[in-house]
Parts: sequence; structure tokens; C-alpha cells
Amino acid sequence: MSSSPSGAQHEISYGQATAVVAEVGATLRSFRVDGRDVIDGFSADEPASAGRGQVLAPWPNRLEDGTYSFAGREAHAELDEPARRNAIHGLVRWLPWTVGLHTSDSVVLRCRVEAQRAYPWELDLQVAYSLTAQGLRVSTQATNASDEPAPFGIGFHPYVTVGTDTVDEARLTIPAEQRLTTDDRALPIGREPVSGTDLDFADPRPIGHTWMDTAFTDLRRDASGRSVIRLEGADVDRAVEVWMDEDFRYVMVYTGDTLEPASRRRQGIAIEPMTCPPNAFRSGTDVITLRPLGSWSADWGINA
Repeated sequence: MSSSPSGAQHEISYGQATAVVAEVGATLRSFRVDGRDVIDGFSADEPASAGRGQVLAPWPNRLEDGTYSFAGREAHAELDEPARRNAIHGLVRWLPWTVGLHTSDSVVLRCRVEAQRAYPWELDLQVAYSLTAQGLRVSTQATNASDEPAPFGIGFHPYVTVGTDTVDEARLTIPAEQRLTTDDRALPIGREPVSGTDLDFADPRPIGHTWMDTAFTDLRRDASGRSVIRLEGADVDRAVEVWMDEDFRYVMVYTGDTLEPASRRRQGIAIEPMTCPPNAFRSGTDVITLRPLGSWSADWGINA
């Protein structure tokens, strides 16, 4: 049995790239290329902090009062962001995931969410991490194992880095038309265009002192349907791209200004692909309905 707080460590490699996925939460703990960190992860002798590398399901981000209803069922989740009276980031990030397949360059992990007060449906999740010549690919499949429709949303929480002392020095590109506005509980209350504002990163520019804990949407996409968020080093000789397919309609960008300890603030930037916005299980916005025994799948990844 592993002595690590994050459980067994599953390492994969391809060429000069290596990644480590932890048993607890199917968490992406480390990703390096040519000996340089691509994500601001954590060590094997500590648990994940601030969502680092975690899978966020069956809902991503915040859920107001931890309560929601769906198809006549009422659900009540624990308030794990008590100061704001929110439940946050779903139910699977602290669960052990089992290995379905592990090769030199890929690992598949699986998790069953049992019917419970917070989510009265049975859900099977599978996340496959694979390294290729292009980078890291993350493929997700969700299957409703219950006999009635179930709501679903998912997100991922990598903090990426290009080796700058702080994210202030890095250049960021976010191909988004709009961002969600929020209340004092960080719950969406509207949306507004980003063009011409201090959150306009349509063209690459230094992050500087810009503070973000912001969900962006209306993402521009390439011919393959991918949206790509790009972080560049100050001299542009080092870059990281987080890409997501059409099923990820939102991306949360967090500059880490409220992290504890303070020494971890703005060391990396969280770029979080999400299928739905914060509080989706309350608002109904872009919630995926899984039919009984039905499945859903989508891909995202990180290129360095």
C-alpha cells in the first residue's frame, strides 16, 4: 500500500515527456517535458492543494448552498467552501480510483460514484491520460449506471507554468468573447463581453497584476473544434497550450491570488476546462443529461 497521501503513483512517459497521475482523485500530480515543469503540481509526500490537477465531477466549480433538484429528485451536498456557503468541485477528487490499464505511455483510471444524498444516481467515470509526440491527452468517459436520467458536468484543474518567477511575467492568450460576472459568493449573475476590458486576452499580452478567478465562455475554436489557451514565457521560447474540444464550453482561469500559504500565490495559473459554468446544477445552464445507461465522452490536453 502506498504511503503517499495521494495514494499509488502511476508514471507514464513518451520521449522527453513524463507525467505522474495519483490514485486519489485520478489527479495529475506532475507533468514535465525536457526536465522542465509544465504544471505547477505537488510532491508525492503531500496531498493535492487548491484543486491541483484534480478531476471535478459530477459538477465543476461552485454549487450554491450545496443543494439542487433534477427530474424531481432533491440533492444536498456538503458545504466544502463554508465561508461562501458553497459546495465546490464535485465528489470524486478525494476518492481512490482504480487502474483499468497502465502502459509505458498511458494510464486509465476508473471510479464509481455511488448514489448518495449529494448525487442520488450511480455514475461510472473513466479518465485516460496518454502522452504522445504532441503532448498530454486526457480522454474522459461518463456512464450513467442508474435507471433514470442523471445530471452531469465535469472540469479539470491543472496549474500550468512556463518557469517564470510569477505569472505576472508570462504572456497569456484566451480566445474568449465573454466572461461570467459573479456575486460575492463567486456565483454567476450574468455575462459580459471581454473586448476592451482588462480581461481581454484575445491577443497575447503579459498578465501583469491582473487578478483572475474568472470563467470565460463563447470560446473561439479552430477548424477541428478545439479552443486553445496559451501561456508563453517572457522571451517566448517556452510555451504551454491547454486545448479542449467542443464539449468544454467554459474555461476557468485562476491566478492564485488567494492561495495558502501565500508563497504559492501566482506561481502557476490554473486553466480549467469545464463543460458547464459554476452553479450549473442550480441554474441548469449547459448541464449534460445522461440517459439511463447512457455514456458521454470528451477530450482535452496540454501541449508544451
